[in-house]
Amino acid sequence: MAVSGKDCAAVSPRMKVIESECDHITHGVVARLHKTFITPIDRNDIFRLISKMDDVMDFVEAAAQRLVVYDIHEPTPELADLARTLLHGAERVLEALQGLRNLKNPDLILEKCVEINRLENEADVQLRAAIARLFKEAKDPIFVIKWKEIYELLETATDRCEDVANIIEGVVLENS
Repeated sequence: MAVSGKDCAAVSPRMKVIESECDHITHGVVARLHKTFITPIDRNDIFRLISKMDDVMDFVEAAAQRLVVYDIHEPTPELADLARTLLHGAERVLEALQGLRNLKNPDLILEKCVEINRLENEADVQLRAAIARLFKEAKDPIFVIKWKEIYELLETATDRCEDVANIIEGVVLENS
């Protein structure tokens, strides 16, 4: 999906709304954790899961904000690739989390976690290639600084997806 300058301006406020919704959910989950005597999985695992998932959205929203702040009108192919990889990682996180509802198919949940880890490794490769291309082809240092930061924010979001997968994997292994 190509993003034009007009779309960048429209996406950023929506990302802020979603990020605020995530913060609200995170605070609600933490409040309920403090009031719930027995939890379906370890209380600390729930806290770590919700915190890392909130971190994913924080980094996505930060990248969206940078697009506006830096007055970026057209995405690079590298941005599209990183965003696509992040989207696939987030989709696998959702699938793995849905599997935690009953833990009847631990192998399927673990497969999703392995795929999330693979996608994070793919994002690492994409980030290195994007930065290498920036330093090789871009002549304007400000352009390099802007894009390097945006790429790194998206890649960090994939890192947080991997953190979520690692927590899920631990929950599955402890409960199966």
